[in-house]
Amino acid sequence: MGASGSGKSTLMNILGCLDKPTAGQYLLDGEDCAEMSDEDLSRFRGQKIGFVFQAFNLISELTIEDNVAVPLFYQHVPTAQRRERAAECLKLVGLGDRLGHRPRQLSGGQQQRAAIARALVTKPVILMADEPTGNLDSATGEAILEVIQNLHAEGMTIIMVTHDDRISQRCQRVFRLKDGLVEWDKLNRVPR
Repeated sequence: MGASGSGKSTLMNILGCLDKPTAGQYLLDGEDCAEMSDEDLSRFRGQKIGFVFQAFNLISELTIEDNVAVPLFYQHVPTAQRRERAAECLKLVGLGDRLGHRPRQLSGGQQQRAAIARALVTKPVILMADEPTGNLDSATGEAILEVIQNLHAEGMTIIMVTHDDRISQRCQRVFRLKDGLVEWDKLNRVPR
């Protein structure tokens, strides 16, 4: 959490292996990300991290199934296996009956669910979520948070940027950033 310009996006980009730290060391799964080549970092990111963006970033010309399968294409997964895993992930987020739909045929909440499915298709160990409920009404946002909480309950690490205090109260740990530094760090006791 933090105000605009506090460093949330920079931190998320470093944690998500999109940017390298200018100083210090960032170890992910025992690997020093700052020392990796761009090619190795890209491959590592594709295997370990799933991203959910506030803007969904779905490709309008593709079906939802094909959108979800895109990351697997870049990992050279065979077509049949891509389709199978995409369908599984869409079913997991409640969109198993929408495989052939295009993004414009879905509500905002359904598009966000498709974005979550796309983030999960590579079976990442970390899910990075940037304001995943920011463009959604409260009921739809609550449903998306439930999907995210279920993933966490199954063992996935979730790192989320949010401005919403109600959402932060549901998190195990909250960092508030100010001017690129941790202003405070709170360990929440979230009921399970």
